[in-house]
Amino acid sequence: MSRGFDSIADPVVGVDPLPASLVAQPGLTRLARGWLWLGLLALAGSGVFAVLLVLSRTPQLNQWLPVADFFRVALIVHVDLSVLVWLVSLAGLLWSISGSMRAPGLAWLALGLCAAGTSLMALAPFMGQSAPVMANYIPVVDGTMFLAGLAVFGLGGAALVLRGLIATQPTGPGLAGEGALRFGLNASVVAGAVAVLSFGASLLLVPRSLDAQTYFEILFWGGGHALQFVWTLLMLVAWLWLAGATGARVPLSPRLTVLMFVLALASVFATPFAYFAADVTSVEFRQINTWAMRLGGGIAIVPISLAVAVGLLRAGASRDARALPLRAALVASIVLFGAGGLIGALINGSNVRIPAHYHGSIVGVTLALMGLVYLLMPRLGYQAPTGRLAVWQPMLYGAGQLLHIIGLVWSGGYGVQRKVAGADQVLRSAPEVIGMGLMGLGGLIAIIGGLLFVVVVARSMRRVAASRE
Repeated sequence: MSRGFDSIADPVVGVDPLPASLVAQPGLTRLARGWLWLGLLALAGSGVFAVLLVLSRTPQLNQWLPVADFFRVALIVHVDLSVLVWLVSLAGLLWSISGSMRAPGLAWLALGLCAAGTSLMALAPFMGQSAPVMANYIPVVDGTMFLAGLAVFGLGGAALVLRGLIATQPTGPGLAGEGALRFGLNASVVAGAVAVLSFGASLLLVPRSLDAQTYFEILFWGGGHALQFVWTLLMLVAWLWLAGATGARVPLSPRLTVLMFVLALASVFATPFAYFAADVTSVEFRQINTWAMRLGGGIAIVPISLAVAVGLLRAGASRDARALPLRAALVASIVLFGAGGLIGALINGSNVRIPAHYHGSIVGVTLALMGLVYLLMPRLGYQAPTGRLAVWQPMLYGAGQLLHIIGLVWSGGYGVQRKVAGADQVLRSAPEVIGMGLMGLGGLIAIIGGLLFVVVVARSMRRVAASRE
């Protein structure tokens, strides 16, 4: 199936980007499986909360729910599980299989802390009344249990990054496709280190005397921006890896690919610069981080996405059953991420176009990583996902999210505000109701597609387990 990433440099001969020997070591395999399980459980949990979240914003249906408080709590848990925990888990998986066996104790400590923190955050909404705080990047339930869980998860994330730096392997002599992919993964670890340091700096510098909304918004602003570069780098690696695995010959040399990764990584250092150049509570601090993210990522994303698209078009349709789910995930990822980027240019004011933008972008990253999980399943000792369900899953998830963000963009044009639900939305006209109804329909379809990912992966695991009995 796979001609590999080296096919971008050599149209005839290619190698598998990350050799199977990296995950053949029992320690690495078990560790990678642990991160995969944490990610799957986070997605399943977020799906449960997402069902209630979408219902709480869908006209007619939302009147059956205690909308105001329930919406905010469901949104917080859904976002933190489906974005923060899921993406950190997949970073843990990829950094584990691409790293060395150094510092195994630290690696397992990171996984244990992240799992414990996730459990506390997921249970916190059911353990008493706490105030929801709709902060950007990491919304929180302002209560002891949730914040303790987030702190434990943060310590796990810091341990994961530290272990990633210790276990990072060099790209090797000469620069081939495998080395370029390794460079991208190593760059994402460096971006993760910047994010961890930024969160630490904010904890020290942000005045605790601020009200909860302002405090958490500023606290997560710098590190949250840095995290976006981690996810972007992982997505670019996934796009190139999946393209090679489906037989596409991407018209980028490994050296040019590394240059793109360097450009994507360079902008993350605007975040530590912002801490030195401006007060964390100032408008200038926010603007430095915002402009770095807007300008830095696009420089690398546009050329790589175009090159991958050209490679896919040249390759044509594949008949390999193992390649079909990978191709579906790759195409859906590029479309959703591109839609999110275009919507970002249309943002004007604080309305639901903002969540439309980041839903497209984040789901684009998620779809790429879903495809990478499908690709890596055999390397982790599981069966490769095949069949109609595995092909339809990314298509359904992507199509649902596309409808979801179209509904939000439509409604945003009429001024429907973000982070509100039910009567607070003040839907005054039929077009506003139609737009939010389309959002609800797309959201439900996307939830089904997301949960189907868990089903497809679980089936592949179960088939292997059954074959061993």
